[in-house]
Formats: sequence, C-alpha cells, structure tokens
Amino acid sequence: MKAGRPTHALLLTDHERETLLAWTRRPKCPQALALRARLVLLCAAGCSNTSTAAQLNVTLQTVGKWRQRFVEKRLNGLLDAPRPGTPRKLSEADVNRVLQLSSEPAPGHASHWSTRLLAEVSGLSRASVNRICRAFAAGSRRTQSTSA
Repeated sequence: MKAGRPTHALLLTDHERETLLAWTRRPKCPQALALRARLVLLCAAGCSNTSTAAQLNVTLQTVGKWRQRFVEKRLNGLLDAPRPGTPRKLSEADVNRVLQLSSEPAPGHASHWSTRLLAEVSGLSRASVNRICRAFAAGSRRTQSTSA
C-alpha cells in the first residue's frame, strides 16, 4: 500500500494534448506555462510525481500543485492568475478619444498635436496622454501641409 496522499488520475482529451504540446513547442510561449504543460504531459503519460519532479528539475510540491490545478480547472488552471495591483485609471474610452484626436488634423492655431494640446482637448493629464502616445506611437505628429 502506498504512503501519502493519493494522486488523481490524469486523462487528457485529444484537444488538451494538442494544446499542451503546442505550448511546449511554441517559441513565444511563456516558459512557466511551457514547464507546466510538460509537467502535465509527463503525469498523463503515467509518470509519478516524484519522477516528473526529477525529470523537470522542480520540487515535488510544484508537481503536486500543477497536477491538482489541472485536474480541477483543466487547461485554464495552468494559466497565470491576474496579479493584484492598482487598477487602471484610464478607460478604453479615454484611450480611444486621445487616439481619435491624434489622427485628426490639429486645430487651426496649432501646427501639430502636442502632448499639452491633446491633454487640454481630451481633458486628461499630460502624463496620461504621454503614456497613451508612447504606448501607441501616436500624437505629436506634424501635419502635412498641402501648400506648394
């Protein structure tokens, strides 16, 4: 008789197996997710938690944690949970408004959209407008004059 907690049987559907294999092979996949996918694939192949931990050079607790999460939540259990932190202060509407303004011609008295002018017209702070412009490479573009 085995000592310790019993391990749950890990059976994969074809779709789950294909997704896990894709995660292990995709070069742009986060390495933590790829490791979890390899871990689940080894467990599904019949490897014990101990041998899986030894093969992947992780702790036994790590194998137990991700195996249990996969059993409970399937593929979604392997994904990173949202991290706590300060919530966003800018809404999508604010971002879209700044991007829309920056794509329009500047007002008649200005030669181009500056961060200061975008902030004044949109009602946001200059720092917020600056972050939006840097993130989307928008704003502060000189308008092309059509004069000859």
